[in-house]
Amino acid sequence: MALNHKRGIYLKELNTKHQINIIPIKIDNTDMSWDVVLFNSKQHIKDLSELDEDQLETMDFNDVFEHSFAEIKKDETYREIVGEGFSIDYCVSEPSSNLMLSLYGEKAIHVLIELAKKQGWQIYDSGINAMIDLENPKNNGYKHHQKYVQQILKQE
Repeated sequence: MALNHKRGIYLKELNTKHQINIIPIKIDNTDMSWDVVLFNSKQHIKDLSELDEDQLETMDFNDVFEHSFAEIKKDETYREIVGEGFSIDYCVSEPSSNLMLSLYGEKAIHVLIELAKKQGWQIYDSGINAMIDLENPKNNGYKHHQKYVQQILKQE
């Protein structure tokens, strides 16, 4: 179990004498994620405040991922897409019109953008609190995420 602490992240484990050991964990930029939300909508979404829920279309994101990525680690309700230099975490869901994903590594956003273009999806990026322009994706949350991680690492 990972614990947040004022001076970093720690691993809490039970030793053989049933005592709790607290072990500091060194973190780096690849250990922290930022979130995006995929939308399947007939509407071109410029701003979430203008979202027309009647234009959202239900689909099976899980099925698309299964057919699009070679390596997906699975447990009951959790999936991790693993690629070279990135990973993407998400929870398995029933068909829906949107899905939240946690991204690790800059390449993750670019891989998702390419898939979104093929599928007609749109991406909200929590790192910039805005929709990503799929044709001009240089404005995405990765740089904001990096600044946040650097702030945390400086506090250690």
